[in-house]
Amino acid sequence: MFVQVFQGPVADAGEAREALDRWARELAPGSYGWLGTTAGVTEGGTLVAVARFESREEARRNSDRPEQTQWWMETAKLFAGEVTFHDCDQVDVYLRGGSDSAGFVQVIEGRVGDPPRVRELLRRSEPDLAGFRPDLIGGLAAVAPDGDYVETVYFTSEAEARMGERAEPPARLREEFEEMMGLFETSPVYHDLRDPWFWSPGS
Repeated sequence: MFVQVFQGPVADAGEAREALDRWARELAPGSYGWLGTTAGVTEGGTLVAVARFESREEARRNSDRPEQTQWWMETAKLFAGEVTFHDCDQVDVYLRGGSDSAGFVQVIEGRVGDPPRVRELLRRSEPDLAGFRPDLIGGLAAVAPDGDYVETVYFTSEAEARMGERAEPPARLREEFEEMMGLFETSPVYHDLRDPWFWSPGS
């Protein structure tokens, strides 16, 4: 799987949603390897969109389409500031992965100092997470070789996610989490999507 994340400030969340709706309606039927998109606007006005593709090559084929270029030229006008992109080739899916039924989504960004160890900790913690956090549907964790980290986490609801955050984890899970947080070179940034938007092929 290949994931592309783009984000930037928008003045009108409704216009941003309409632009993504239009992509799904008009461009998705002719897309290459597109697996779905999760997006939303934070309370601070930042649009965050996570698009999933079968591979980087398929994503590039989409980017090269003239209609994609035209759509982006029009959509870029909706941003009130800089737009940043993350292209992620190495994506680990845990628990049930992404879900269009999620009531709350967090996108976590940061940089880590030991990408292989982060991936190992994610795999090791998965069995314990399944029993400890019933509010956690699953997620996608992308750890690039250069240390860029982007994780998209899907929850049943924000209220249940906040309750889960306050619960005391099992000792092993707590140790793995603490070690993982210690691998971040800077504090991770959390983008809360309280009204997440979803698009999938055929929907």
